[in-house]
Amino acid sequence: MLVTWRYRERKSLIQSFDPRAWIIFFGCFLASTLFFWDLRYLSFFLLLALITLFTSGIRWKEIRKALIFIGCFILFFSFLTFLTGRGGMELYSVDHVIAEYKASFSILGWTPRLLISAERTIFAISMLARVFSIAVMTILIPYSLNPALYGVTFRGLGLPDKIAYAMDLTMRFIPTFGRDFTLTMDAQRARGYELEKISGGITAQVRKLAPLVVPVTIHAIAGSEDIIDAMDLRAFGIGPRTWLIQLHYKPRDYAIIAFGILILVISIAFSLWGWGKFWVPTGLLALAGS
Repeated sequence: MLVTWRYRERKSLIQSFDPRAWIIFFGCFLASTLFFWDLRYLSFFLLLALITLFTSGIRWKEIRKALIFIGCFILFFSFLTFLTGRGGMELYSVDHVIAEYKASFSILGWTPRLLISAERTIFAISMLARVFSIAVMTILIPYSLNPALYGVTFRGLGLPDKIAYAMDLTMRFIPTFGRDFTLTMDAQRARGYELEKISGGITAQVRKLAPLVVPVTIHAIAGSEDIIDAMDLRAFGIGPRTWLIQLHYKPRDYAIIAFGILILVISIAFSLWGWGKFWVPTGLLALAGS
């Protein structure tokens, strides 16, 4: 078996469901969030994502690095959106200014300024809630879905055997590549290679990274050739395949699928009725007018 994410069996809410049911629910959740920019509606999806995270059984130390990276990434772009106001112009046309700060200097005739408006503030918060809820639900998949079930899960969702197996290999490639890179780096360090002392221009640095890049690349190509040969020996692609593991839906799986479809249908209905559009609290508008 190829290297996989740090999956382990847990007595959690996510792993109690059939993986196909969870993927369907996730798809409905993802599609539903795209219909809303109203922070009140997005708060529901954020709350649902946090409940799923806290009941997943995944320990903080297992997911810490990924969550911190994603959280910092989302915060950075949300703050950048707040500063520039870009992205929300399609949702609102008027800025109710709360405060405005101008720099005491100019750059080529341009004076930097910071405009704080009710619309920019709520749009940045709404984008933060929207993207973070999607990110939390997405990052739980590789930690809670059994790697041995990748192929049969996608096949059970109606994908052809070739696509299902391609998805299986894709989900395993990144951790396998990371494992190979770590082993190669440790081996080169044991031979005296000092990665910390790489210096020079971009071309020089890339050239000095050859002892890491070349072995990892060659190993990845050789590994892919082995997989191709193994698939050819098993006549993969000649006809329909059978899978060793069989998945069967249980009542709880039908329940979560129905819940996901219900959320999606309600979201579509709200969108058609004009609900869930961009919303700014009246209190914040009053603060801008004072």
